[in-house]
Amino acid sequence: MRKLIPLFLAAAALSGQDLKIPLNIDKLASKAVESVDVTLDSSMLQLAGKFLSDKKPEEAEARRLINGLKGIYVRSFQFAKPGEYAAADVEALRAQLKSPLWSRIVGVRSQREGENADIFLKTESSQITGLAIIAANPKELTIVSIVGSINPEDLSRLGGQFGIPRVEVAPPKGEKK
Repeated sequence: MRKLIPLFLAAAALSGQDLKIPLNIDKLASKAVESVDVTLDSSMLQLAGKFLSDKKPEEAEARRLINGLKGIYVRSFQFAKPGEYAAADVEALRAQLKSPLWSRIVGVRSQREGENADIFLKTESSQITGLAIIAANPKELTIVSIVGSINPEDLSRLGGQFGIPRVEVAPPKGEKK
């Protein structure tokens, strides 16, 4: 699961949604041996964008992506032993992602390891407007929610950088690759 967190964080930096992380999830930090809390609303993202240079291609690309985002929210908890969070907490999060606008694009279940991971996309008018990731195992829980929009072509341009896997997106008809 730890190996997947950089991928989740990278994916989080790319898309958006307003999954509401319940307060009882944040209370898990007191039970966790390690916790991560990233809360970047639109004003914080805009402030961060001001520190990125337009002269450096990678920073210019990151700045452009940040301009399309309204928020990035990450909660991750690592526990000393299994059972320190309730499965009902995770199901409450998944229940928020069952509207007609949401689609689960990845679902991983491992009975042997007890690991579960889901990636959901929210689309409106053929535009990705949300991304939510829920990754859970007996001793770790990670939730990523991003609000904003991004074009699938941006995923292709960022592929191979920042731990993001390469994604081939076919160009529109009539355009060269």
